[in-house]
Amino acid sequence: MKAVLFDLDGIITDTAGYHFLAWKTLAEKLGIEIDKEFNEQLKGVSRTDSLELILKKGQLKNEFTLAEKEALAASKNEEYKQMIEQMSSADILPGIESLLVDLKNDHRLLGLASASQNGPVILKKLGLYDLFDTIVNPAELSAGKPDPEIFQKAAEQLGCSVSECVGIEDAAAGVESINRANIVSIAVGDKEVLSAADKVVIATNELTADLIKRIWTECHEIN
Repeated sequence: MKAVLFDLDGIITDTAGYHFLAWKTLAEKLGIEIDKEFNEQLKGVSRTDSLELILKKGQLKNEFTLAEKEALAASKNEEYKQMIEQMSSADILPGIESLLVDLKNDHRLLGLASASQNGPVILKKLGLYDLFDTIVNPAELSAGKPDPEIFQKAAEQLGCSVSECVGIEDAAAGVESINRANIVSIAVGDKEVLSAADKVVIATNELTADLIKRIWTECHEIN
């Protein structure tokens, strides 16, 4: 195992609440009501695809030009960026900072494979930016999760083969993305929802460098 590829939201920090509030504000302006249950569909999904889901819910999918949709997505992002200004190292999820340090001390490469275009900014606010060896820019991808491209790109940017990586996610779309990239998958959250992962843990503080290496080894012994 040479590298560990991380999702951001729900793994390193939890910005889902900020995303929900920003999308809810935009949806209300369009006369669309969304709740936290609907928001589950948006987790791990790109900004563009999230907007399409919201417009579809409001039966407005064909009411806007591409330029207008881009403007709507940009306005949501501006709202979101104002909300995350307050983030700090206190917002790192339990056990993650020590996990990243342990992996670096063990000479593993770290990559960020997040649909969030604000990933670099958030990592800097958390004080974790310098621990990462690469960050995939989702704006440069042809498809979002569950397409495998983002994890394939992260491996490529690190100079690794997919067989040398582990991917860590908290969303079903993300787990599918990892699996389709032929990367060992570890998920954090509901075991039923995330059952497609090679390993599921309940919370981030259960993730350790030893666990990740063990799961990678076990998966390759099976294969």
